[in-house]
Amino acid sequence: MRHFETLIRRATVIDGSGNARFIGDLGIAGGRIALLGDAAHATATEVVDADGLVLAPGFIDVHTHDDTVVIRQPQMLPKLSQGVTTVIVGNCGISAAPVSLAGEPPDPMNLLGPASAFVYPTFADYCAAVDTAVPAVNVAALVGHTALRSNHMDRLDRSAHPNEIAAMRSQLADALAHGALGLSSGLAYASARSASTAEVMQLAEVLGDYGGLYTTHLRDEFDDILGALDEAFATARHARCALVVSHVKCAGAGNWGRSQEVLTSLETAHQHQEVGCDCYPYSASSSTLDLKQVTGDFDILITWSQPHPDMAGRTLAVIAERWGVPLLDAAQRLQPAGAVYHCMSEADVQRILAHPLSMVGSDGLPEDPRPHPRLWGAFPRVLGHYSRDLGLLPLETAVHKMTGLSAARFGLAQRGLLAPGFWADLVLFDPQRIEDTARFDDPEQPAAGIRAVWVNGVLSYRDGHALPRRAGRFLPRNTSIPATTFKENTR
Repeated sequence: MRHFETLIRRATVIDGSGNARFIGDLGIAGGRIALLGDAAHATATEVVDADGLVLAPGFIDVHTHDDTVVIRQPQMLPKLSQGVTTVIVGNCGISAAPVSLAGEPPDPMNLLGPASAFVYPTFADYCAAVDTAVPAVNVAALVGHTALRSNHMDRLDRSAHPNEIAAMRSQLADALAHGALGLSSGLAYASARSASTAEVMQLAEVLGDYGGLYTTHLRDEFDDILGALDEAFATARHARCALVVSHVKCAGAGNWGRSQEVLTSLETAHQHQEVGCDCYPYSASSSTLDLKQVTGDFDILITWSQPHPDMAGRTLAVIAERWGVPLLDAAQRLQPAGAVYHCMSEADVQRILAHPLSMVGSDGLPEDPRPHPRLWGAFPRVLGHYSRDLGLLPLETAVHKMTGLSAARFGLAQRGLLAPGFWADLVLFDPQRIEDTARFDDPEQPAAGIRAVWVNGVLSYRDGHALPRRAGRFLPRNTSIPATTFKENTR
């Protein structure tokens, strides 16, 4: 008779592959899935009755800015409470490592915290810090293009010189050798906007040598989004690497309805190269307050302001009216600041979310005093609101977009699927009750319906409460996963 540390009985198993659900038992031993199927005659130290509940792989949040928070606040309740067991950090060109600041972090690196949070001059330093902190979730990391620029350039409003590119390439290669997933860029931000395509291509060349991937916050998510996509495709082709386009959206009222054009562009590129994207299930974005995005076409909610912290929670229009100044003047007075932009069409959000090439990521900002509700609610929102309530996509497909597909795209070994021998990152949820409860006016609320979460076989969250034992670790990229896995998992 087999004995397990934990035995989950009679679960509705959705294994992360996209295949149909089935009723089964799952046994955990040594942090891994030791059995999946029928364990009628097995015993266990702890037995969980999962009748009527869904058992799925722990969710992989492919787009986070949790770089420093996983170390400074390792309980990671905003993610653990929604079933996330792995976070991918270093997105949008900004990463905690490798970084050597000369002063304050440039925008948007300040999204990761103050200067005191950047204490990892090498990528190896960051990996060691994650493992020392033992966060509640696993951590895998990209290297930020803007972070590299800030290390080696005296100013960021120009393209890099050849010697600076050489220094960045060397630092990127070192990070890839220590397990970095790849390179991310944030070309829409002022700190990277002046970087030429040639600069990014020369950096990305290093990725092909290490099996890394390139992710990008496009140079333009507004009117010239198709041109920005072409630049991203060309960069990845040049580098001989896979591409993930970050938080795909059609931003700005003038671009609402263009999601079909954008998705067609991705589909066409995908016929010739490895291309995917991530998205979040909301029609509002969140970042620093960007003067280029100031408009009266939609609401802009201020989430924080360094000179005027009392303005957080008010819309820019209300603040401008209160001060008796135009919107742009009010935005300038608030700087540096953060904002939520209600800049997207719900129809576009749904079309992108349902597309086979898209994965789910939260893009949450844990440093925001009033964060976008996606920080706490993105994954339950997909499962509850979009899958169950609207019927936008089957539950098996929704789970695949946040587990198996994500692990394959980012090269995370033995994660993202329920299969014997894989690590026991698991979430048990009630499919009838799962729901995001975080709202824009009350964003820091845990999801309903998450019954239990295991990380590397350790029960870490149960019925609304984080448990004291944390078991997360740093996850290096697995370069042995073949590129063809990407296309197999996007069908």
